[in-house]
Amino acid sequence: MMNGDFLSILPKSAFAMARGESKALVLEATTVFAFHCADGVIVAGDHRATAGNIVFSDRTEKILELDRHSLMAIAGSPAIAVEMARTLQTAFDFYRRSQLQPMSLAAKMRALSRLLHDNLPATLQGFGTVAPIFAGLDPATGRPSIYFYDPLGAQFEGVAYAGSGSGSGSIKSVLHFMEQWGQPKPREMNLAQAVTLANRLLMTAAEFDTATGGVDPLRGDFATIKLLNVAGVRSLSVAEQGNFWNEAHA
Repeated sequence: MMNGDFLSILPKSAFAMARGESKALVLEATTVFAFHCADGVIVAGDHRATAGNIVFSDRTEKILELDRHSLMAIAGSPAIAVEMARTLQTAFDFYRRSQLQPMSLAAKMRALSRLLHDNLPATLQGFGTVAPIFAGLDPATGRPSIYFYDPLGAQFEGVAYAGSGSGSGSIKSVLHFMEQWGQPKPREMNLAQAVTLANRLLMTAAEFDTATGGVDPLRGDFATIKLLNVAGVRSLSVAEQGNFWNEAHA
């Protein structure tokens, strides 16, 4: 009888079994979304990260700049998503320096797909799922586009908008309604209107999803919001968002 077989027939401690069956809480980051506006593409996210029913942080940054013309919004495991973003940043920068030109938008999207596919073992085990949104500018046309991914690496274009994370259902429903019947439609909004809308969407999602939070304009807490257009990536500061909010609610 092998040692392993002998150990397997020994009586098990009930306390040891209870500890073995318990599952560690998994840290997750939600909610992120993107939509077209008159000035380009708005990419936004709340600040909450959760571990089960515990609010782990209300100061999480979920919109990551990959290079001058691409962004990644993370939903799922922040540790793995941030490592993916760092890998892409290095790959994009190396290509630009070695080839003396930026990587094509299609190549950038394939690179993210490969990373998600390589993460399949962690996804199947349930502790490393990542479902990001990617916003990129096509150097040939100067047009920004939005793409969303499933955890296995399949990519889909969000023609008008995309969302990911537990609070994204409410946000996508509102964006669909506004694109169909809104005046103005999100794609027609100027920057001030689009930024104000982004904060309102996150506040709406937080009403129905406990994993969405960290946005409260009355306390001066605003979303992470970045604008992508032909000029590159621009971050919207808290002060600028506050000015837009006050003007809209004057």
